[in-house]
Amino acid sequence: MHRFLALFLLVFSAATLAQAPRLGVDGFRNNYPHPDKPSFLAWQWERLRDGLPQPPPGGWNLPAMRTDPVALGEPANNPSVTWVGHATMLLRLAGKNILFDPIFSERASPVGFAGPRRIVPLPIDIPQLPRIDVVMISHNHYDHLDVESIKRLAAMAQGSPRFLVPLGLKAWFMDQGITRVDEYDWWQDTREDTLKITFVPVQHWSKRRLNDTNQTLWGGWVVEGEGLRLIHTGDTGYSKDFQDIGARLGPFDMAFLPIGAYAPRWFMKIMHIDVPEAVQVRADLRAHRAIGMHWGTFESLADEPLDEPPAELARRRAERGLSQADFDVMMIGETRRLERLRAP
Repeated sequence: MHRFLALFLLVFSAATLAQAPRLGVDGFRNNYPHPDKPSFLAWQWERLRDGLPQPPPGGWNLPAMRTDPVALGEPANNPSVTWVGHATMLLRLAGKNILFDPIFSERASPVGFAGPRRIVPLPIDIPQLPRIDVVMISHNHYDHLDVESIKRLAAMAQGSPRFLVPLGLKAWFMDQGITRVDEYDWWQDTREDTLKITFVPVQHWSKRRLNDTNQTLWGGWVVEGEGLRLIHTGDTGYSKDFQDIGARLGPFDMAFLPIGAYAPRWFMKIMHIDVPEAVQVRADLRAHRAIGMHWGTFESLADEPLDEPPAELARRRAERGLSQADFDVMMIGETRRLERLRAP
């Protein structure tokens, strides 16, 4: 009897620890304590007062190229990743086409006439994409979950992808008429043929309406297959979660990490890492290489110059003795082959 009770408590405790913490009617919360989010209105007043962000006189000159749809399907080019812009990454791995946080609209906004506007043209649009097998959503903010893009992907002629979403978000997809959707808690995993996919904790929050703060979960996605192990963190502040992920699932061949939308720090620090923190996240994850994302695509998401993150990354790499290959950026639209770098 005592052995049975001990076994029950062990299994119950492990299951409890695997779940995302909840805080009553306030919804989901992060794993590790942090200060409350600062005032959004105070930030908006500050940027209005200071005239931020300030584009250069000739406009932004951000690196971009057209994506070749034919080249995406060539075996010699895969496994590969294509940066579509912001946090949207097209991953080709183990014969599968995977999209992270797809947004193909002109604005990251609930309305089409206002909100952060795309300033670099789309390098490829949905009709030019190969069949998409899986779409992974990190959280429900408008620059990561775009309703028009989701509907267009679900209506692709090749068939709807399978959508993997955080806990609590399946109902939103069902409301859009999308039924090929599965939702996950932190540390839960699933399979897509030979791929193993795990939803992991990061420090962030969720909100789409005035009354739904933190009612759906947020997180990153780990994908393992074809001898490679990759992670896409979505949006995140810095926390011990990355040491936990590195210890539990690392090392990684590649990490896709946000390096933009970090200013002002007094407002953004809890929810968005800056470049020095991104360099530390790469180390915490035990990632051999990293690609910086979440920059240079939409105006007015934050106050830093849109072309600042890559220059800051170059400085921080030099301070840490890292090579460009260790932590690099891509042109919007660029495709790169992925290589196995960790020991078997």
